[in-house]
Amino acid sequence: MNQTQMSFPVEVRPEEVMRKKTLGAALELCAEIGGYAFDKSLQTDLNVDKGQFSRWQNGSEGVIWPKFVRLMDFCGNDAPLLWMIHDRGYDLNTLRRRETETERENRLLREENAALRRALQVAPQ
Repeated sequence: MNQTQMSFPVEVRPEEVMRKKTLGAALELCAEIGGYAFDKSLQTDLNVDKGQFSRWQNGSEGVIWPKFVRLMDFCGNDAPLLWMIHDRGYDLNTLRRRETETERENRLLREENAALRRALQVAPQ
């Protein structure tokens, strides 16, 4: 089983994605934002051969979803996915990610903590 390391998420500005004319260019942007060159080292890390990488870049071969996810996870951003959404006519500035369970739990704990701090500040001494 090939384990691919996930990168820390990196924010992608919508205008960067919207400037790209092709999915191949969005794939290159994904790598660039993640701090990689769309080259042999990334091919090796993702276990993809040079020909397949080249076909992804020039649009002559589609990327199957698991490989797509692996690339985005490895690079820490969703630039190719955002490009496809934009290409289909969606406004990238109005999209937002759903809150994960961990994010929700953290938000609720922060809110509870803030409420407790406020209660302690107004409590009679």
